[in-house]
Amino acid sequence: MNTTIIKEIISNSEAETEQFAYSLAQTLPRGSVVALNGDLGAGKTVFSRGFARGLNITEPVSSPTYTIIQEYPCPDGGYFFHMDLYRINDVRAALDFGIDEYLNDPESWSVIEWPNRISTILPPHTINIKIENIDDDSRKITITNIQSSS
Repeated sequence: MNTTIIKEIISNSEAETEQFAYSLAQTLPRGSVVALNGDLGAGKTVFSRGFARGLNITEPVSSPTYTIIQEYPCPDGGYFFHMDLYRINDVRAALDFGIDEYLNDPESWSVIEWPNRISTILPPHTINIKIENIDDDSRKITITNIQSSS
């Protein structure tokens, strides 16, 4: 497997993280899957909120830690699926609630927090984003694409 860095930025505030995610959402086609990696408090939900705004979703976006998935209808059709797999133990548990249907919906966008829980079933076109704490306000956001080395 080869990891290719597509883009790396430093965000100095929640507003900058939201704006970056907003802009990214506007460039991604329907059917996109984004895997958000980062420690607790890194800003994954902040990123998801900005992503939703980029899809013209105006309702409040919060962490689906306890609900696992939240579905937001997009004004132009399709859905924004925001998933938090922190409480999922393994792929089987995710498949039990039908995660494969969300990941393979060609009309919607999926953003997954804690994607390592289901790494073996993520689609090959998944966009991987890592958010790292630099200090209380700043984050390093790295977008990579994992490609097989065949």
